[in-house]
Amino acid sequence: MARDPAALDQIRDRVGHALRGFLAQQRAVLLRAGEELLPGLEALEELLAAGKRLRPAFCYWGWRGAGGEDGQAILAALELLHASALVHDDVMDGSDTRRGRPSLHRQFAIRHAERRWRGSPESFGSGAAILMGDLLLAWTDAMYHASGLPAGALGRGQAVLDLMRTEMIAGQYLDLLGQAAGNGTVGSALRVAEYKTARYTIERPLHLGAALAGFPDGPVPAAFSAYGLPLGAAFQLRDDILGVFGDPAQTGKPAGDDVREGKRTVLLALARARAGAGQARVIDGRLGDPRLDEAGLAEVRAVITDTGALAACEAMIGERVAEAVAAIGQAPVTDEARTALAELAVAATARHG
Repeated sequence: MARDPAALDQIRDRVGHALRGFLAQQRAVLLRAGEELLPGLEALEELLAAGKRLRPAFCYWGWRGAGGEDGQAILAALELLHASALVHDDVMDGSDTRRGRPSLHRQFAIRHAERRWRGSPESFGSGAAILMGDLLLAWTDAMYHASGLPAGALGRGQAVLDLMRTEMIAGQYLDLLGQAAGNGTVGSALRVAEYKTARYTIERPLHLGAALAGFPDGPVPAAFSAYGLPLGAAFQLRDDILGVFGDPAQTGKPAGDDVREGKRTVLLALARARAGAGQARVIDGRLGDPRLDEAGLAEVRAVITDTGALAACEAMIGERVAEAVAAIGQAPVTDEARTALAELAVAATARHG
């Protein structure tokens, strides 16, 4: 029987069960306002049915690492926060797909067009998706406080949850600003990766678990930062590579979307910094082109490979994973958590979507 790295399958099952129960309760609340809300609820249910559940997993092992009891502190509420970020991100980027399905704003736009409603289908789709993302964000607190954990623990964790949301939104803005201003340096891309991904995906969920277990500060959360920040950067670097070279069947999004959307990722920043004049023209001409086709994407891939940017990005991933594993190996946490977090470091940065 295959091993279950860091009990991920169990955590996914428990998160899925908790989300289904929470959404069933919210269904009654929403439908009291009107049956018209049913399509939006069903779209959210579908979105939340999938996902790696990494943030609840890191929160759980932060809890266990700080001495928390087995079976508690699996916070499905973090999936609501993550889904909110995905919905809003897709609106800002104009992404057509998410997890192999039309993105939420596209689903609403299609619904508008099919029914020949008044106004712009695209504007309706964006507006409806923003509201659904806001709803997910509001539900995060509701589900967090209904988790069954003691009030004192939830009080300690609230400050971390609030900080996580603030940093996530800051990272989203930095990403949006980078696309608009064209700031494509490796340093700026790494700063976006830190705030948009590393902190809210790994470091803060670990801190939240530690706070819930009674250690909101001190050597345990410091050790989690030493592990979580390099691993979070590696996680985003892997996502950067998958955004250009990934298999859509695994990633759930078309290959090349990062290029079409003009994302100033570390991978593309490395390629641009190393590019010759002709290679730079390819990147500058293709980056942010919504009509980018397979031939154009092949040109960009060739530049990324030929400049050594792909190899450099892979090396950065390896270095950061090694740094994270070394940090957790010295962390003042339980042996079980140390092993689980070393496994999660590998699982979170694997070469597939």
